[in-house]
Amino acid sequence: MERGRVSFVGAGPGAADLITLRGARRIAEADVVVWAASLVMEECITEHARPDAELVDSSRIAHEDVLALYGRAAAEGLKVARVHSGDPSLWGAVQEQYDAAEALGLEVEIVPGVSAFGAAAAVAGRELTIPEVAQSVVLTRLEGGKTPMPPREKLREFARHGTTMAIFLSAARTAQMVAELRAGGYPDDTPVVVAYRTSWPDEVTLRCRLDEVEAVCKERKLWRQTLFLVGAALGAEGTRSHLYHPGHFHTFRKPEPAARRALRAARAAGSGAP
Repeated sequence: MERGRVSFVGAGPGAADLITLRGARRIAEADVVVWAASLVMEECITEHARPDAELVDSSRIAHEDVLALYGRAAAEGLKVARVHSGDPSLWGAVQEQYDAAEALGLEVEIVPGVSAFGAAAAVAGRELTIPEVAQSVVLTRLEGGKTPMPPREKLREFARHGTTMAIFLSAARTAQMVAELRAGGYPDDTPVVVAYRTSWPDEVTLRCRLDEVEAVCKERKLWRQTLFLVGAALGAEGTRSHLYHPGHFHTFRKPEPAARRALRAARAAGSGAP
């Protein structure tokens, strides 16, 4: 009998065509597809699953039921596609499932997907890492929810870095979120992108200031499935990339001598060039 397999597939933020080719193949190969209908667009499953595949809505079953299904996959040599929204490595409750499937002797893999923060930035037309403005992105959530945060992971402490932040799972408590960001040093005029159900037919993408976030969410009733991108990079203009500057060199390209001298002079003058 063929060895059973569980593939944890990142379906992306919503739109059926944002799943990876590998993810679509794993769904097409699966005897059983487990997916959360409230978080993954139906077309993402129906466009790829076999007509005879067993489809299981995970929002209607408990973790123990999923483990029982993995046990059946191990006993019968079934291929299971466990489809998660976004990327499974972020708030996907994947690790306990992965470990349990591995303990059952199943072949186990994770197929990455497009995370909502990348999709939201794309819809907003923003780069999250603008040279001389922000070169890091903090992915986090507000403390105090259903899942406890480690003691040292506080939103205000992350905010002290002043870089770009992508804040998940916090829309129901926007007043607290804004207060924590202010306490961490973000001024009221900090640009924010409010992204609701990015890439779904009813998606909403709004741009505002930090001091407007609470009112914007209340007006639109954005309590769930809303992501916040915060930071100066969201309002900054693009700057000249030195990677493609004719004076910059790397393994595959030599610099132009005059441009190289100009680039060195700019650095010496303290222009902020890397």
